[in-house]
Amino acid sequence: MDRRSFLKAGLVGAAGLAFGPSFWRAAYTAPAVAGPGPYGPLLPADPNGIALPAGFTSRVVAVSGQPVAGTTHLWHGAPDGGATYATPDGGWIYVSNSELPFGQGGVGALRFGPDGTVVDAYSILTGTESNCAGGPTPWGTWLSCEEPIAQLRGEEGHVFECNPFEPSEGEVRPAMGTFAHEAAAVDPVGKQVYLTEDRPDGRFYRFTPASYPDLSAGVLEAAAVADDGAVTWVVVDAAEPAPRPEGTTAFDGGEGCWYDSGHVYFTSKGDDHVRDLDVATQRMSVLYAGDGPLDGVDNVVVSSAGDLYVCEDGGNLEICIISVEREVAPILRIENQRGGGVEEGGTELAGAAFDPSGTRLYFSSQRATLGGLPGPGITYEITGPFRTVRPDAEADAGPGRSGSAPGADARAAGQSRSGQTLPATGLDGRALATGLALLGGAAAAAHAVRRAQPADEG
Repeated sequence: MDRRSFLKAGLVGAAGLAFGPSFWRAAYTAPAVAGPGPYGPLLPADPNGIALPAGFTSRVVAVSGQPVAGTTHLWHGAPDGGATYATPDGGWIYVSNSELPFGQGGVGALRFGPDGTVVDAYSILTGTESNCAGGPTPWGTWLSCEEPIAQLRGEEGHVFECNPFEPSEGEVRPAMGTFAHEAAAVDPVGKQVYLTEDRPDGRFYRFTPASYPDLSAGVLEAAAVADDGAVTWVVVDAAEPAPRPEGTTAFDGGEGCWYDSGHVYFTSKGDDHVRDLDVATQRMSVLYAGDGPLDGVDNVVVSSAGDLYVCEDGGNLEICIISVEREVAPILRIENQRGGGVEEGGTELAGAAFDPSGTRLYFSSQRATLGGLPGPGITYEITGPFRTVRPDAEADAGPGRSGSAPGADARAAGQSRSGQTLPATGLDGRALATGLALLGGAAAAAHAVRRAQPADEG
């Protein structure tokens, strides 16, 4: 069994730019197709083993098992989903999940200064299980999603809410469901969270907090999609493992999920589809149907220019852009050669996120170990002439898109992005020694303690 099948078939299991201009016109109905894209063809691979368009460069910012430059913090294995957060000094933070199983998962953080230099690294969650993707919140936290080895341990995953701004531990949010969580996306206007499930018969969920933005209590629902794309919602029991009510729609391997100005975009790897839920009309459509260079759809992020970037899990190891012109093209490719000091083997790309300026793209490349388990990885930064303004922003405001600056949705909803204080979330920012995620019995013990905490503990 290959690594992707082992991890994803069921055995194992920037917030700063999260709410920029929406990029799909309401009139669009046909899926995006292959095209040249806005940046031109990929050139031969650079010294880090990455093929990029002209004008783009790469650098390695962290390698699994090695100290992050200038710090004593060892970067975690199997880096997966990620996001960025602006800091008051003009810098930013990049958070990255760890997909390691058996209680060795969690989340690490890289803090960058205003000039892009790494100035700190630390953990914000440890002792959890196969943390795949997740999502940023408009109030400055990170939702880290577990996808455990459910079939082997009879256990499903939870969502953990984490504070990116200091060494800390996250808080479990059991009201958001007990299943193979993959990704989460917050709608700050509707005050709801959308969730994907990475199983062949996974569902697409919606969580409505009882008191937004407190995620400790609320109502969980699963989507039922009609033939014409109309979506209705069925209430499910959040405490029931893998709740999949009759009449709700199955999505084959739910993956990345991202909210942008009234639309929620999510991927499903089993059919290589990218879908768009129009929140206002509650209608779902297909943006990409697998007919193009994008293969093995996974994590997603929307840039401030309105372009959707999709990571591949498998395929030919690319991150592809679905542009506002509805063209699908690769923006980078990892070649099968030595890159960043780690021999490239079986891998997936994950964790795509832009810095606050929109000119630096972060992502990770996982490496498989013997037997297909996730193992070491490299986290990269890509710098270049990424477009940051929607090409037709002035000409086409469109439904749910006013041409306002990135972050307008969050500000309109009255949310703070500073991340220094986290009102109503229950996070207390407990200090934690930096270093590699807890292993063995210590990790399992920490994992068990967090699972035993009441939902309203804070």
